[in-house]
Amino acid sequence: MKPGWGISARFAAILLLGAGIVACLAACAASDDTRNISYTDDRSGANQPYPNDYRPQLLALLKTYLNDPVGIRDAVIAEPVQRTVGGRLRYVSCLRFSTRDSDGNYRDARERAVVYVDGRLDRVVEKAGELCAGSSYAAFPELEKLTR
Repeated sequence: MKPGWGISARFAAILLLGAGIVACLAACAASDDTRNISYTDDRSGANQPYPNDYRPQLLALLKTYLNDPVGIRDAVIAEPVQRTVGGRLRYVSCLRFSTRDSDGNYRDARERAVVYVDGRLDRVVEKAGELCAGSSYAAFPELEKLTR
C-alpha cells in the first residue's frame, strides 16, 4: 500500500480484491455447458439435504455476481426442487429477473437455474432450459431491494 493510506482505504482495497475473486469464480461457475464443474465436494449418490437458507445464499452471490445489482425488476423465484444435474440428483432453484443496462433501459427478464450441493449454493446456470421447465414462481422482493 502507498504511504499515507488509512486503514479504511486498505480495508476497501482488500474488499475489492475479494469481490473480484468471487466474481471471477462466479463467472466460471455460471457455465451453460454440460461438463460437471463443481467447487464443492459432495457426498456422491447420498441424499442431498434441502438448502434451507437458499435465499440469503443467493442474495449474497448476486450482490457480487451482478455488475449493477441496484434497480432489479420483476424478480421471481421457485423453491428448490430435486432435479438431475450432470447425472446426479441436486436441489435446483429457478430465478427470473430483469436488470438495467448502462443506459438505464431494462433488459427482458432472463431465467437462471441455481444448483445446490450439500445444502450450499454451488453454481448458477445461465441457460436454465429444462432445469426450470414447469417451475412455479413466487415474488422475490428481496432481490429487487439489493444495494451495492
